[in-house]
Amino acid sequence: MTRPAPAYFPPPDSGLDIRYVDADLLVVDKPSGLLSVPGRGAGMDDNLASRVQARYPEALTVHRLDMDTSGLLVMARNAEVHRALGRLFELRQVEKEYIAVVAGRVAGSERSIALPLIADWPNRPRQMVDFVQGKPALTHLEVLSYDAGDDTTRVRLRPETGRSHQLRVHLQSIGHPILGDDLYAPRQILAQAPRLLLHAALLAFRHPVSGEWLSVRCEPPF
Repeated sequence: MTRPAPAYFPPPDSGLDIRYVDADLLVVDKPSGLLSVPGRGAGMDDNLASRVQARYPEALTVHRLDMDTSGLLVMARNAEVHRALGRLFELRQVEKEYIAVVAGRVAGSERSIALPLIADWPNRPRQMVDFVQGKPALTHLEVLSYDAGDDTTRVRLRPETGRSHQLRVHLQSIGHPILGDDLYAPRQILAQAPRLLLHAALLAFRHPVSGEWLSVRCEPPF
């Protein structure tokens, strides 16, 4: 059975946090709790895309972040650049880095998580590991620090694939769910944070018009 959608209370619109803008594209920092694009149902039309389009009416969505994930999103300012950026994501030519805080002490300093994922249809929108029908998914993890007082680890994540909920499921699957994760963390882990502690901290790619390497970084608010 599909889980009922939780009540939607988007954060107040205090203005866009534009991290980069030119005539062809823009990169904006999305706050946690805000949909990337309109959701289904009444009252879910406040989203990052609509807020950006109020200022840049021509802006086109290229990719998305989960509602509870904060961080960097790129949007195109014309159809040609929209196609080119979409192609970069499709070919995995966009570097992405996320920062997360997870439960427990992650062993070692670096590791890769290769677990195939598929939609958990009876429990949508959850995803799950499935070694038979799942699509390949690969995440590289680097330990940044360990907090013994909270028994939590801050990690840097570099996904090579972009499956739905990939980082959240991969971390839960190795026994280190992300704090504040209302889909995959046990109740006590969920309660350790007021939000999902996952942030898209870096986007880097070849600019589709200038050809120059564009790298935008945004540190997490946690």
